[in-house]
Amino acid sequence: MTPPRAIHRAIASCHTCGLASPVSLGKCPRCHSTLHLRKSNSIQRTLAFLIAASALYIPANILPIMVVAEFGDVLASTILEGVAIFWRKGDYPIALVIFIASILIPVLKIIALFWLCAAASGKVHPSPAALGRVYWITELVGRWSMVDVFVVAVLVALVQLGALMTITPGPAALAFAGVVVFTMFAAMSFDPRLLWDRLESLEKTKTSGNPPAP
Repeated sequence: MTPPRAIHRAIASCHTCGLASPVSLGKCPRCHSTLHLRKSNSIQRTLAFLIAASALYIPANILPIMVVAEFGDVLASTILEGVAIFWRKGDYPIALVIFIASILIPVLKIIALFWLCAAASGKVHPSPAALGRVYWITELVGRWSMVDVFVVAVLVALVQLGALMTITPGPAALAFAGVVVFTMFAAMSFDPRLLWDRLESLEKTKTSGNPPAP
């Protein structure tokens, strides 16, 4: 038997302070924020942010993201070209950090959030274990979203070398910043409780034999 859930008893967890209160109160008795059983239009807002991030991801990788001037030679490079430059020069830690922060993490986060939205809307029907793993990966990757700040700090340290090397941002820097911001907003907009609502609906469907609700 499935244990009762807060939504069945019309109890909402405050999105600001976390206090569980009857949704009929309208406002959280602790911080006076508006109570919602679920984040309003969660999937739609998450998809909107993900589409914006995906659109910006293309110019972020095609256009030059940094201009490196070293011993009089000026070279504009994309993210991948910048990784290759640092790798060839033997700066392997910097190359790995840039690749993980600028290529791997945004792609993983966008794909995982798209998949979770599909699961929450009933487009795919994964097992609870699969949902838990993918959401755990999303949370893990999300914690490293600000690693880009560390990348900037490393590049600023290189700028301090003065005559040896100078690095200035290219036109892709703004697009990449947009990718980071929109993926963070997408993760904040997504309500993971919708996943378990969908699973509960599927379980009821299997028991009753009726088609699942859209």
